[in-house]
Amino acid sequence: MKKIKISILAFILLACGISCKKNFLDEKPLDFLSTSNAFQSAADFNSSVYNLFGLVRAEFYTQDDNTVYDYQYRTDLAIDVTAATPNLVAQITPTSGLANDHWRRLYKIVAEANTIISRIPGSKLTDADKKIYEAKGRFFRALGYRTLVYLYGGVPLTLEEATSPKVDFVRASKKEVLTQCIDDLVFAAANLPAINVVKQDGDLSKEAANHLLSEVYLADGQFQKSIDAATAVITSGNLNLMTSRFNIGNTPKDENGVTVPGDVYADLFRVGNQNRSAGNREGILVIQIQANVPGGAGATNLGFANAGGYCLERVHVPLTRDANLNGVSFFAWPASDYSSGGRGVGFMGPSFWFQDSVWRNFNNDIRNANHNFVRKFKVTNPANPLYGTYLDFYNLPAGTKGTSGQVLVSGKPSRALYAFQAKATTPYQHPQELYDAANRKWPFSLKDGAAFTFRDEYMFRLAETYLIRAEAYLGLGKTPEAAGDINVVRTRSNADPVLPANVNIDYILDERMRELGVEEKRMLTLHRLGKWYDRVVKCNSYYAPQADPKYNLWPIPQSVIEANREAKLEQNPGYPQ
Repeated sequence: MKKIKISILAFILLACGISCKKNFLDEKPLDFLSTSNAFQSAADFNSSVYNLFGLVRAEFYTQDDNTVYDYQYRTDLAIDVTAATPNLVAQITPTSGLANDHWRRLYKIVAEANTIISRIPGSKLTDADKKIYEAKGRFFRALGYRTLVYLYGGVPLTLEEATSPKVDFVRASKKEVLTQCIDDLVFAAANLPAINVVKQDGDLSKEAANHLLSEVYLADGQFQKSIDAATAVITSGNLNLMTSRFNIGNTPKDENGVTVPGDVYADLFRVGNQNRSAGNREGILVIQIQANVPGGAGATNLGFANAGGYCLERVHVPLTRDANLNGVSFFAWPASDYSSGGRGVGFMGPSFWFQDSVWRNFNNDIRNANHNFVRKFKVTNPANPLYGTYLDFYNLPAGTKGTSGQVLVSGKPSRALYAFQAKATTPYQHPQELYDAANRKWPFSLKDGAAFTFRDEYMFRLAETYLIRAEAYLGLGKTPEAAGDINVVRTRSNADPVLPANVNIDYILDERMRELGVEEKRMLTLHRLGKWYDRVVKCNSYYAPQADPKYNLWPIPQSVIEANREAKLEQNPGYPQ
């Protein structure tokens, strides 16, 4: 037995010695992916482009509640109905999440775009593919820098992939950043395919690049070039305003089986109607959001939704659950109808300017019809004496109360009740898995997983292109041409035409509010024009008392300034240096 044990031990030692000499245990990978061999094939570059689409979607739509707040709160458009007074001094600071989070995410978009562009020369792409992927990379880089320069002014400008730490950034001028955006977008417009040959809904196109280029030319004061870029979109032959109803079969029915009210403007925002594949020729760049698809940014199983989807419904729709008379709620809440508006929680009400002042020809403009801008709410709670009638926001019954027992005043936004744009939600069109008839017995009752806006979203659409070109015409003093473009948009909505003598920048901003409303990233428009302070003072009595000209730009994040040890990043005027 002892000899056997010795023999086995000797064999093991011998085997170990042989295997060590022959590196028997060394791994020899047959294949691997690393920074040294990535970005070779078209599939590699596609993965990075898809990642950029995800980053853009998160920044502008689906990161969390703040995605909605930060681009629409604190503007002429909206108020915070949960607070009696605003707190801009605490919210817009060099250390606030407002300044830091967007800076970080926007530079991430720039960095990923730079990586694509820098890796193209060493790839195995065909020459044709090299141009396509460079065009896509440069579009995204321009989109990132355009947003940064609007919000913060001149920012550090880097055009190469980051391969080592850098702590000596300096700010480029606003002009330099805009010039780079223009250069990138000119290249993108020249090399991206036309929208009619783009193979996937939501992909980049020549028209998307020219639309953004027209906007950036405006920011740079190059009005004729802005007109030329917008005209290239408008006259491409591939796009047109939707002027008659479309995809009618996609119009839902209410709890009584009756087709809900509609018009061509409402059709633009029905679920499934945003893309060219649905017959929509107005959408230029449509952000794809899909329910319960991995990476689709529209999960329905999150419980009370506040992250991971587009929170526009949650933020902009009032908490109608709380509206009551003598302690009896008016509404069966939450429900996929115009009264509940889904599962809103009432954070972002309209300013009086947005709610009332911008609406002329109230009875004519379809954008202000009750199914598009809800002001009359059908009472849906059978226990309420007014069941089946309509609660008029401008003529509330005496004693109507809201959240925390607040006595509501007719026409005054409160958390429980205010006028809201129906396109913030999807009446009668929430995902099927969110309906909860088994536990909540009223029609179209919803689970707690509602509150997202489960729909593809326009980043650019042609109506805005017309308004951009109108702004450029105004910049050249060509008010008849500016009025002509505005009236193309107004005619579609059955609104009376504007006279050239009445066209000025405030009128265009009002028309953008009427046409785009909560769809627009309003903060970007006001910052692009340097009009944040002027418009807030004029149009929003809620924020006006705390308005300060310094808020025409956001502050450079303090953490970025402190980390930049080998050079000085200048802070924007008015903020702590």
